[in-house]
Amino acid sequence: MPSPGTSDRADCVFCEIVAGRSPAYLLFEDATTMVFLDLFPFTRGHFLVIPKQHGERLTDLPEAQQFSLIRTLDRMCRRVDRLAPDYNVALNAGLAAGQIIFHVHFHVIPRYGEANPFHPRTRVPIEKPEADAVVAVLRPP
Repeated sequence: MPSPGTSDRADCVFCEIVAGRSPAYLLFEDATTMVFLDLFPFTRGHFLVIPKQHGERLTDLPEAQQFSLIRTLDRMCRRVDRLAPDYNVALNAGLAAGQIIFHVHFHVIPRYGEANPFHPRTRVPIEKPEADAVVAVLRPP
């Protein structure tokens, strides 16, 4: 059973992660939000910031949930510079905007001077040793 303020949609991979039924490399969690590594990262350390409550778009969430999500995003942006001083924050809202998983989420993508990471290419899954190393850097001290 999900905790209060969360949803449990079996058709949503992020809801499955929130419910503990799907694995994730967790970086941060509080009562209303979660942060975990993207399993198919654009760059090393690419992670996702999600609300525990299901909503397809930011505007589907109650205002208090939006504020909580942005507070967690801010917290994690302050951590990402442990990996790289430059990064992208992206929110895709809708199919035409590139949204693939229809549970609102922010991408935080560290940049290392590579070419545009958004250029279509094959994304490879993160390997456990690499994920563990990044988690160790980005978790709270």
